[in-house]
Amino acid sequence: MILTSHGEMAVVKSSTIERFSLSPSIKLLVLVSNPRMSIFSARLICNSSLSLETLLAQSLPIYLSSKGSTWDEIDFEFLGNLSGDPYILHTNVFSQGKGNREQQFYLWFDPTADFHTYSILWNPQRIIFSVNGTPIREFKNMESLGVPFPKNQPMRIYSSLWNADDWAIRGGLVKTDWTQAPFTASYRNFNADACVWSNGASSCKSNTSPSSASTNRAWFSQEMDSAKQQRLQWVQKNYMIYNYCNDAKRFPQGLPPECNMS
Repeated sequence: MILTSHGEMAVVKSSTIERFSLSPSIKLLVLVSNPRMSIFSARLICNSSLSLETLLAQSLPIYLSSKGSTWDEIDFEFLGNLSGDPYILHTNVFSQGKGNREQQFYLWFDPTADFHTYSILWNPQRIIFSVNGTPIREFKNMESLGVPFPKNQPMRIYSSLWNADDWAIRGGLVKTDWTQAPFTASYRNFNADACVWSNGASSCKSNTSPSSASTNRAWFSQEMDSAKQQRLQWVQKNYMIYNYCNDAKRFPQGLPPECNMS
């Protein structure tokens, strides 16, 4: 992927799928198609060929998203930084066009030094974000509480670099240093296990359920075991730097309902 000084972007990968799990190490824009409730299982392993310090206010995203004004989206992205500052991994979940569910993390390693695996597991019950196999965030299906969950719209996978200097670094105070352009990033070992949406139909049977899911689609009903739960708690205790569920000033009328169940 290349971002020029004119803000032009070359998208490297685009594929339409219905459910998946993916893993990248740069900010990839992932749009996934999910008309029913199968899962996307895609893996993106990415690394910036250029220090994120020089990217400054650029954003390297991985996200799943559908089209239209009431789109669904699952975001995984790296934010640019100033030299010496920690690297921030930004996550968000949109459903029916509504987001504002950001969680941000520092990483326990230098993401520019080597390739790492960044994964998204998406099934009817939950969305799990993982780094090198360690879960960092879980967004559960809480439709029973009136919380929309992305499960009815197809999405597509994209990878991209884009200019986010209006908000990405210190609330937009730090701007992109375009003298460092072009900005480049790369990924490898992309893998997807998914229900593919094509010509108005899913590759998964309409009556597919967790009990009838085949072994190669075990992700349909996958959840975290106790060891994964402990790792998740470790990450959120030591490396989470922002959680919308703790931002009472942002929600003066009360926190979103899912926050009371976290």
